Amino acid sequence: MHTDLPEEQLRGYRSGLREPADFDQFWADTLADARACDVPVTVTPVASPLTTVEVSDVTLPGFAGQPVRAWLRRPAGADRPLPTVVQYVGYGGGRGHPLENLLWASAGFAHLQLDTRGQGSSWSRGDTPDPAAAGPEVPGVVTRGIDDPRRYYYRRLFTDAVRAVDAACDLPVVDPDRIAVLGQSQGGGMALAVAALAPRVRALVSHVPFLCDIPRAVLVTDAHPYREIRDYLAVHRDREEQVLRTLGYVDGVAFARRATAPARFSVALMDEITPPSTVYAAVNEYRGRAELSVWRYNGHEAGGIDDDAAAVDFLRRTLTD
Repeated sequence: MHTDLPEEQLRGYRSGLREPADFDQFWADTLADARACDVPVTVTPVASPLTTVEVSDVTLPGFAGQPVRAWLRRPAGADRPLPTVVQYVGYGGGRGHPLENLLWASAGFAHLQLDTRGQGSSWSRGDTPDPAAAGPEVPGVVTRGIDDPRRYYYRRLFTDAVRAVDAACDLPVVDPDRIAVLGQSQGGGMALAVAALAPRVRALVSHVPFLCDIPRAVLVTDAHPYREIRDYLAVHRDREEQVLRTLGYVDGVAFARRATAPARFSVALMDEITPPSTVYAAVNEYRGRAELSVWRYNGHEAGGIDDDAAAVDFLRRTLTD
């Protein structure tokens, strides 16, 4: 059932997020530090039974130059730079198996699917550790280092995500002027952040994005992963101000205020994991041209394959303008 605001109110909903005053400098310094780590990207072909898609195992430098894994998939026999989709994964998942997720390469795109540091044992495989020590946390990663924005988990993960675009620009199969970022849930929140932080991004697809209007989300849903923040604050009662300040540096509403690439969003009105109002909060702040699919009878799965089909059409139109 619908558990958030009525649809008419959702259309006009605006977040009251107060982002940190040094938001832009924080991310400029973070990315400059990461880019100063001059570590080469490695690409190793993977033997597979596929005949129409070629797969390579990629290792690229992420936060602090730390190695992050990815799969690179491309149409077999591609002999020229291609429009490219850099994809980020939902909460708990990793890059998965090399034979999974063949849609984008089958549709004619180069496809770089980034692994997710410290995740990848809930519903798909991961291969990248998160070596940073972080202190007390609720199980999961949302509260890892949450008392300090410089130690916070999503600072590292979002930096990995930007560096994946940097790495893609140097791959021979990639047309660096036709790169899109894409994801659902956590992946959608990552894609939204990268659209704001990486000027090379030409298009954004963000389906039911997580980590938007976080102060509201924590209050209006009891579902995980937001529940992790609430559980943390229920024990660390004196840390609310610190925690909300940290979260302000990774909130999708702040990134939406800065991103200008053409975008496609989706929202599901029965979604308890990313409440609809939090998605509208990002869409209604988005600086660029944005289209939105509204799924009135769906939960966090949103439009499923219909979202995928619409995303293919959107990216073909946007990356070939």
